Amino acid sequence: MTARGDFIEKFGGVFEHSPFIAERAYDAGFVTVPLTAKRLHDGMVLEFRNAAREERLDVLRAHPDLAGKLAIAGELTEDSRNEQAGAGLDRLSPAEHARFTELNAAYTQKFGFPFIIAVKGLNRHDILTAFERRIDNDFDEEFETAAAQVERIALLRLQALLPER
Repeated sequence: MTARGDFIEKFGGVFEHSPFIAERAYDAGFVTVPLTAKRLHDGMVLEFRNAAREERLDVLRAHPDLAGKLAIAGELTEDSRNEQAGAGLDRLSPAEHARFTELNAAYTQKFGFPFIIAVKGLNRHDILTAFERRIDNDFDEEFETAAAQVERIALLRLQALLPER
């Protein structure tokens, strides 16, 4: 496997199921030694922001629902499973689960992509509050909010993979 292939294998999932971001960052020369989370994040975010709007929308759509069907079926990526579990979304009461399910459906119907929030440091109540507030946004505002959350999730994932120097 080439250095590029190794890089894509390790960092291709930082933006959920969207290895094209890592590929473009590598090809654009953002992979330099020493590799740090901040420098790599800056390059990957630039590629994400420079992607066509439909590609960015596809990145948003690649994210799972919070406490949704994939979580119940055990089909989340390891990163998503750990992130959701860290926020307690794997321990919802039946009433909380029903509320998340209701909000997931309404949000996805309204925006065409799942609700995205960087859950690290949040609990299920914080997430539910944000969910209920953001569902009233218009499409453009929520697209930008969700994209910013994707970028934050990517940074947290990179920080877990790379030491800061």
